[in-house]
Amino acid sequence: MAADTDALDASSEALALLDEVACGLARTSENGTFLRVNKLFCTWVGHPAEALVGRRRFTDLLTVGGRIFHQTHWTPLLATQGSISEVKLDIVRADGSTVPMIINALRSEKGGAIVHEIAAYVARDRDAYERELIKSGKRLEELANEATRLHADAKDRALFAEQMIGMVSHDLRNPLSSILLSAQQLARGEVSASRQRALLRIARSSKRATHLVADLLDFTQVRLGHGLSVAREPIDLHEVIALAIDELTAVYPSRTITHVRVGDGACVADGMRLVQLVGNLVANAVTYGEQGSPVTVTSSVEGDSFALAVHNKGTPLPAELQATLFHPMTRGPQAANVTRSVGLGLFIVREIARAHGGNADVVSTAQDGTTFRAVFPLAPPG
Repeated sequence: MAADTDALDASSEALALLDEVACGLARTSENGTFLRVNKLFCTWVGHPAEALVGRRRFTDLLTVGGRIFHQTHWTPLLATQGSISEVKLDIVRADGSTVPMIINALRSEKGGAIVHEIAAYVARDRDAYERELIKSGKRLEELANEATRLHADAKDRALFAEQMIGMVSHDLRNPLSSILLSAQQLARGEVSASRQRALLRIARSSKRATHLVADLLDFTQVRLGHGLSVAREPIDLHEVIALAIDELTAVYPSRTITHVRVGDGACVADGMRLVQLVGNLVANAVTYGEQGSPVTVTSSVEGDSFALAVHNKGTPLPAELQATLFHPMTRGPQAANVTRSVGLGLFIVREIARAHGGNADVVSTAQDGTTFRAVFPLAPPG
């Protein structure tokens, strides 16, 4: 009799301990009928124990979606693997409200019958976090889509602008050529000195405008992904550059332009593009170099490469500027004090070098001055 009393006391003590744990506990039969619930579980679901034990099933506390999950996943998983871990379900309380719970379940045998041991805890904070995470994810996706749309719009506008520049520049070439030709023809006749000077100004301005149009067309071609076109053929580098310097001397009569030749001059290249390259570099040297100082152009053919270099004296270029000089729309530090340009000259120089398989760089120091150099492979790239 005493043994039975001790066993009863131990059982009562165990049940009391179940009411003190920090999670909801329940035992159900295999069909889900509640066999035992602790106090916290009853508090969370809003039903007293006597309204659950022997009267209701676990599925009675689930939403419609929860019942479908119970039938399609819960029951088969418990039958096959004997346990379920951290399943989140919305539990319907007695007042009709729902509370999110994380459920763990274990299938076992008690007294010859299959039972399910259930442990649950409320997951309001976790549920709120997950909902916020989903909301943030959707917002991030919306922002990403908007950024993609804006990028596409900007790309379309940039493409349109570049195409427009190309078309306008192309259409300007003919009238500019006509103005230049007319000025040259008028200058050949007998005109007064003042008209002669006016015609020369027209010719110089037309040449500058034509040069700008050519740079804009080349810039547009590069930006549209086509790259600069080059027509390579065997040339004498020194002779091509000598002719270019003769023309540049007429354009810049106040500056001495010296030509230094190294090697025999034979190479394969686009002569017109090289003339354009030297013209841009000399214009840059005249604009930003020390006023009155000579400009030296060196054409060289040595080993397996040929090169063009333009040197001038003057204030050295800042190191931070040297890193971006060959980018489009970049001007030297004294641009405000001289004739302004759109800043495409050095960009075109680099692209001409690249179109030949070479590259361009600059070295600038207070002692030695500034030298822009373009190096090309002697044989065309395969």
